Amino acid sequence: MKKRMKHINIPIFVPHAGCPHDCVFCNQKKITGKDSFDISLVEREIEAALSTVDFSNSYVEIAFFGGSFTGIDRKLMLSLLEISDKFVNIGKVSGVRCSTRPDYIDNEILSILKEHHVKTIEIGVQSMNDRVLELSERGHSAADTERACRLIVESGFELVGQMMTGLPSSTLEDELETARKICALGASAARIYPTVVFWDTALYTLQISGKYIPLSIDEAVKRSADIIDIFVSAGVDILRVGLCENEGLHLDKGIYSGAFHPALGEMCFSEYYFKKIVGTLSSVEIPDNSIVEIYSDPSSLSKAVGYKRMNINRLRKLYPGQKFRFHTDKELMRYEIEISFTEPSANKYNPHT
Repeated sequence: MKKRMKHINIPIFVPHAGCPHDCVFCNQKKITGKDSFDISLVEREIEAALSTVDFSNSYVEIAFFGGSFTGIDRKLMLSLLEISDKFVNIGKVSGVRCSTRPDYIDNEILSILKEHHVKTIEIGVQSMNDRVLELSERGHSAADTERACRLIVESGFELVGQMMTGLPSSTLEDELETARKICALGASAARIYPTVVFWDTALYTLQISGKYIPLSIDEAVKRSADIIDIFVSAGVDILRVGLCENEGLHLDKGIYSGAFHPALGEMCFSEYYFKKIVGTLSSVEIPDNSIVEIYSDPSSLSKAVGYKRMNINRLRKLYPGQKFRFHTDKELMRYEIEISFTEPSANKYNPHT
């Protein structure tokens, strides 16, 4: 089996630049950990990141994140792209990606991005429900998102859809439909962000006034697991679930409430694998007192076993007459599992029993 290349993004955060207004959930300073932006430091940041890369097994992109990149001052955008050009032209970087809003995509913008080695465009879809978008004060419609995504794909870029769960009035079915539409619009990858409530945002004001109730971590995990299933079934890669913890992101520092946990992604994938395992077991006849052998690809073993072994513990309670062993199989594709049964006499020591 061919070894999978490690994909490395070198993130350059341009906080809150280019956004015409605040969405109710947004506080880019807290999300990015930056209060200001100094373009003179960008080359140094990229060089420092490149000094740690193993180029023999890595695909490297410079990633302009943090704001609506295609909506920032045009001169600044071009200056940043010219910096990234230098690293692409000397072969240190394979390409560039950026994140932006649907209403800041048009043919002129796409032409500029293509000239400057941009390969991937991440769109802040958030929701494909106009009611949810309006209550979230996004400033664009679901139709704007569809138009932008089609232009991106038709122009030959890789599309990544970023979506949120737990936005004002958003239901599980709204979120499942958003995931389905991201797949249908041609996205090759996605990010799932359960909503967290930052201090000093409109969402914070809505919550303390009783007009908004955030998802609990348990609710966010269950919803995200169902969304993961949609993306996996469609062959859409999942780049991240949940915000990345940094010095500015803690429940008592920056975040007021909501579904934030440093291991949220692991918990969501654990729930996905638990549902997948139970779904498979419910469709077969399990021999009495057998040992259930569960196989996953090597990179997914911890997720199949579950965050803090949660899946093993739940399976034992659900099937008290069985024993469970978890194994890896390098022939399995990511997200695949296989299950077989052995007689108790075949029991051997396994650390994931």
